[in-house]
Amino acid sequence: MPRFSVIIPVYNRIDEVRDLMESLALQSCKDFEVVIVEDGSSAPCEDVVEEYADRVDASYYYKENEGRSIARNHGLERAKGDYFIFFDSDCVIPPDYFKILSDALDRNSLDCFGGPDAAHESFSTTQKAINYSMTSFLTTGGIRGGKVQLEKFVPRTFNMGYSRKVYEKVGGFREMFSEDIDMSTRIRQAGFSIGLIREAYVYHKRRVNMRLFTRQVYVFGMSRITLKLLYPDSLKLVHTLPAVFVIGSVGLIALSILWKWWCILPLAAYILAIFITALFSTKSLVIALKAVPASILQLSGYGWGFIKAFTTKILLRRGRNIEEEVAIRKGK
Repeated sequence: MPRFSVIIPVYNRIDEVRDLMESLALQSCKDFEVVIVEDGSSAPCEDVVEEYADRVDASYYYKENEGRSIARNHGLERAKGDYFIFFDSDCVIPPDYFKILSDALDRNSLDCFGGPDAAHESFSTTQKAINYSMTSFLTTGGIRGGKVQLEKFVPRTFNMGYSRKVYEKVGGFREMFSEDIDMSTRIRQAGFSIGLIREAYVYHKRRVNMRLFTRQVYVFGMSRITLKLLYPDSLKLVHTLPAVFVIGSVGLIALSILWKWWCILPLAAYILAIFITALFSTKSLVIALKAVPASILQLSGYGWGFIKAFTTKILLRRGRNIEEEVAIRKGK
């Protein structure tokens, strides 16, 4: 029996699956199986999976489209390993990932774990700029596995794992936005240990353009309020900072137009700090220049989604109410 079962939901991502399977075929540690669950794709990747049949222990399942969480649960029900590992289909896995993970768990047994993400050298400059904006302390507070963090580490499904024992007690994923944060919260509340394995990183392609990226972070902002309704203590100061950025930026711009021009200087200084840190981090002027709009879009998209959901769901109590959110939490 394999030690690890890698579960990957897929929806119309043939090229990405090929890159992912190639990276899995090159792993130095082979003690894993791969469970691909095709979630009703119109362009299935079964042929790609079969290309690697002699190099990767992989199983392929096709099901009707019901969402990525239900697809993961479909894979969980069929996985054989002692640990379940979750990757997104747009990830590329470094060749020593499973060796590093196995050694880390031998040294320090964890019930649930995750690692950070990074940008591969082959990624476009836009993807690298987006990766910076999602991992920089200046933009996210290091909540995605940064060296300095403003809250406890929460594994995300682009690079997350937990034991069979956890699955047997906590169950599978709920079909909702930020389902990985919901799962991590349930695992923590059940008394299991959760840890960051910093060396076990993955390359994460993320969104390939700014429009899709903005839409993605907008949904993240809205889902943070859903999590707040489900888990009242889950909302931390760091989660409100993008909303503060949106409100503060609008205020500073208005003041600079209507009163004194120098009111814009705090915002300008923050943007300059993003550029300088991105330049030192990526060592690329092009990426650093793109990191500025990526960071602004990331903060603005998330902040606006947060503000809209907070106003609608909490202040006006419209849409799904707290009782319905709690019913989701209880699995009803």
